[in-house]
Amino acid sequence: MLDLRPVGYIIGVMLAVLGVLMLVPLLVDALSGDPNWWSFLESAFISGSAGVFLALATGNRLGRSLTVRQAFVLTVGIWAFLPLFGALPFMLGGPRAGFTDAYFEAVSGITTTGSTVFVGLDDFPPGLNLWRGMLNWAGGLGIAFVVMIFLPVMRVGGMQFFRTEGFDTLGKILPRASDIARSLAQVYAGLTLVCGLVYLSIGMTPLDATVNAMATIATGGFSSSDLSFNKYQGAGQYAGAVFMILGSIPYIRYVQLLSGSARPLWRDPQVRAYLRWICYVVGSVTIWRVATSDMAPEPAFREALFNLVSIFSSSGFFSGSFPEWGSFIMVVGFWIGIIGACSGSSGAGLSVFRVQLMGQVVVAQIRRLHAPHRVALVKYDGRSVDEDTMNALVMYIYGYVITLGVLSVLLTFFAVDMESALFGIWTSIGNIGYGFGPMLARTGTFVDFPDAAKWVMILAMLMGRLALLSVFVLVLPRFWRQ
Repeated sequence: MLDLRPVGYIIGVMLAVLGVLMLVPLLVDALSGDPNWWSFLESAFISGSAGVFLALATGNRLGRSLTVRQAFVLTVGIWAFLPLFGALPFMLGGPRAGFTDAYFEAVSGITTTGSTVFVGLDDFPPGLNLWRGMLNWAGGLGIAFVVMIFLPVMRVGGMQFFRTEGFDTLGKILPRASDIARSLAQVYAGLTLVCGLVYLSIGMTPLDATVNAMATIATGGFSSSDLSFNKYQGAGQYAGAVFMILGSIPYIRYVQLLSGSARPLWRDPQVRAYLRWICYVVGSVTIWRVATSDMAPEPAFREALFNLVSIFSSSGFFSGSFPEWGSFIMVVGFWIGIIGACSGSSGAGLSVFRVQLMGQVVVAQIRRLHAPHRVALVKYDGRSVDEDTMNALVMYIYGYVITLGVLSVLLTFFAVDMESALFGIWTSIGNIGYGFGPMLARTGTFVDFPDAAKWVMILAMLMGRLALLSVFVLVLPRFWRQ
């Protein structure tokens, strides 16, 4: 029988922390004279009380190490359970949203997807917009921990390739694990601070700079305005693109950089390929846009850079008339959204690492067909890739494609047209935030989607954030019988 008490204790502590964090937007609303502060007080009390009671009820297992099975439950539980309480401010105050819309928004925030069902963000209480940015920021930091600490040990999607020898946080508590977690948090907070200061320097209001900085480094895409970055064209687009790229590079490389070792960052094949591919797609789209319209080169380059980086990094900010650029952009955006950012960052999608490694697997198979007796080893970054890693990789990519197709078709059963359905699941499973299709044309949001369709998208957001297989494993009866 699986003991869920250690999982409950960790989630309880996190709920208590969530309640404390709600005091920040409470203070912002109170200082601005907005009565919405009362909703945050109620939400903080409910969340904090539930967290304390849950932690006390399960604290008798404190000090026991987590098993791999418990780690699977924990990773899914955090991202599915915490938004239930993160949604409270949307229901008790501000837009007075129903449960489906409030939970959709909270899941979208904490999974750093950035899709929204709210319009009129410019008229929201300042604390509520700040809370949306905080959900993005907390989710981005959390997934960095999961990617660095849990997924390699859980052997999900080929991530065991990144498992450092002797770094086993599930078997015992190691100082090295806490040191890495602390360093990741410092890097994450530092990038956010620098991003916010840059945004302030180019003319953003303090609220916009704070919310946009949190969402940018988290690659989350929540903005405090319906116009997103259309309010800050020019320098804002260039600054946003730079920090979205910085937020989608493996955080462990920044840790190594701060420790005095720049070589791992410059030699990381993921980072080099990611930057190279960004140059390819931005250059080709800029040339295409200049050749097929009357747009001047500089604004064409700027809008292509910002929007393509936003999709590639799975951020979800938008600028200019990008969604109306035509079918060529749809194809380019669709594929780079599937690829996604680097493994080990807050970005999502298949990840550059998996796409690179899958390319190596295909090349090796072609060589074996050409010369059956030849030993064609699959290598990545100079290291041989074992068969277990390749099997996990193939299973993950297969599951990603099948899930994308099945859930897209499922959305059409709820009166969603095929284009909106395909891009709805594409943006959800890739945690991208962008929306295309007739059902989004009116507002640019998912507010017009039926509630049933929103729940399918919620499932896709959670599956995409948690590497698919973490969710699939939990539906196996054998998992619970072991």
